[in-house]
Amino acid sequence: MLLETISKLEENSQPLRFCEIRDPSPAQEEILIRVSACGVCHTELDEIEGRTTPHFPVVPGHQVVGTVTALGENAGRFKHGERVGVAWIFSACGTCKFCRSGNENLCPEFRATGRDVNGGYAELMTVHQDYAFPLPEMFTDAEAAPLLCAGAIGYRSLRLSGITDGQNLGLTGFGASAHLVLKMVRHKYPHVKVFVFARSEREREFAKELGAIWAGDTTNTSLQKLDAIIDTTPAWMPIVEALKNLEPGGRLVINAIRKEEVDKEILLGLSYPEHLWLEKEIKSVANVARIDVSGFLKLAADMHIKPEVEEYTLQEANRALVELKSAKIRGAKVLRM
Repeated sequence: MLLETISKLEENSQPLRFCEIRDPSPAQEEILIRVSACGVCHTELDEIEGRTTPHFPVVPGHQVVGTVTALGENAGRFKHGERVGVAWIFSACGTCKFCRSGNENLCPEFRATGRDVNGGYAELMTVHQDYAFPLPEMFTDAEAAPLLCAGAIGYRSLRLSGITDGQNLGLTGFGASAHLVLKMVRHKYPHVKVFVFARSEREREFAKELGAIWAGDTTNTSLQKLDAIIDTTPAWMPIVEALKNLEPGGRLVINAIRKEEVDKEILLGLSYPEHLWLEKEIKSVANVARIDVSGFLKLAADMHIKPEVEEYTLQEANRALVELKSAKIRGAKVLRM
């Protein structure tokens, strides 16, 4: 499924073209992967609509699960037939101060799978062996796919929130990433109370099924002030609303690669005393580092996490993207090859 230009994603849109392209060959230290499943992410919406510009033409997809079918020269980390995953981080320079400190997600030469290079909405792809991840056997291909982005970025967001057991955590937006964050919280911090803000009644009911003690609309006021809030929405309004619900010294973590067009009326409604006073913080999450992917995969196996997934064929990618944008979602969406 090939993305060739920026377009507005609307009902019945067909931004991706189903076509044949040349089979890739693994270069030195690369592996060739036969893709079996690939998660569908809100970042693909950002690529299609131009909030993060791809290198056209490009095959999207950065939650890739498949098996190794060929090895490039000096690629000895994996064997033929071994199942691996590929995440948003496709490569980084390896030598800058960020790479040396394990924060290659901040590397100025960071390249993203499915944006800067071809990704997993295809039957085959290549990647450097150091940026592929072995996958726990307990997960099916469809279950493993959302772990590689929704899970990994949720894991990083939770770490950056600084939440500790016994505190109150808010989640604004409740899709693929947030539902995995809630499962992580229930496992790692059993005494944390989770409050969910979502525009969809279906999402709110889903959150309560998974253990949220309260779920309301994005604009509602939570029953208690919150020590941290993680935002997984594409819009600005939830940020302003979330800041009102923070405790003094609380932290808002924005888990989004880009936000949609600025609504000036919303931002003009930002009040310093109401929204920012008393040392409230705002922190963005930028990409993921390999430590986030490997760390979350281990945690997911330890806690036997099972993401909720809806499956589509590769040819149904456009429909999956439209439904994702229109919030027809429960858990994560996955393409099966």
